[in-house]
Amino acid sequence: MNKKRITIVVPCYNEQETIEIYYNEVIKYLNDDYDFNVVFVNDGSKDNSLEIMKSLAEKDKRIKYLSFSRNFGKEAAMYAGLEAAKRMNSDAAVIMDVDLQDPPYLLPDLIKAHEEGYNLIFTRQKNRHGGSKLSAFFSLSFYKVYAFVTKDKGMAQGARDYCLLDKRAVDAFLSIKDHERFTKGIYHFVGFKQKIIEFDYQKRSAGTSKWNFKKLFLYAILGMREFSRFYEYIPKVIAWLVFFLLCFDTGKGIYNAVQAGSYAAFDWNPIRLDALFLALFIVLFYLFRLLYDVRKQTQRRPIYIEEESNIEVLDESE
Repeated sequence: MNKKRITIVVPCYNEQETIEIYYNEVIKYLNDDYDFNVVFVNDGSKDNSLEIMKSLAEKDKRIKYLSFSRNFGKEAAMYAGLEAAKRMNSDAAVIMDVDLQDPPYLLPDLIKAHEEGYNLIFTRQKNRHGGSKLSAFFSLSFYKVYAFVTKDKGMAQGARDYCLLDKRAVDAFLSIKDHERFTKGIYHFVGFKQKIIEFDYQKRSAGTSKWNFKKLFLYAILGMREFSRFYEYIPKVIAWLVFFLLCFDTGKGIYNAVQAGSYAAFDWNPIRLDALFLALFIVLFYLFRLLYDVRKQTQRRPIYIEEESNIEVLDESE
């Protein structure tokens, strides 16, 4: 009986301090019941990350690497890793960070849930003990705002990219060709039978995070933008504000006219101005809606460009 093939996808960008630490930890959980591969995706690193990957691949045949021609971002690295898993005819793929904030000790739990029939098993931090309180506050705020603008109530607070996808979920994930990607949103978009596994907050094993506040903020905006009609809200909210202002100015004009006892005292100027702005933002709202519809049909750029790799394409019989 052939063993199930499980591919672990590990995006890396300037992670020379953590790769070997990660490798020494993760191999503890690569038992012989499955055919494991670990695919390090080098996202255009400027340090010695690629050389370390190649060194590990020379001494351990389970280690694969895929290197980009430049930095395309973590989302592209995850996508490339899943494509690699499909090329190797994997039965399931696991995405996890190299800094050990996604603990390898959860791998048996992820695989167990996979064997129970779940198509997509993702993880979440059940607390932020040891993490920044400010970071925790912004994280909570993001999930609340995201749920409001996208109408997606399913994304758990503290959700990580750390997940296991079976073959069907991998195919569904890869079928989404958005150039600008938000993986946590895609998890919920593809559906299937899902399960959440919780774990305590983990600190980085070494090095420093490549995500600063600005990058995280822009990533949060991207997530809301990609899975909602985010920019429609701007003219829509302003249109409602102008509408209430129109009602106020109308009421004020009527009140002044009644007080003066003359229709001529009614001031039409603010009414005209309010009506003009109201019409303008209604037009902008429908213009943004049209642009969103057009955008759906025009996102055709490649998500990443591969420079080199040691990954072989395997067929169904292998």
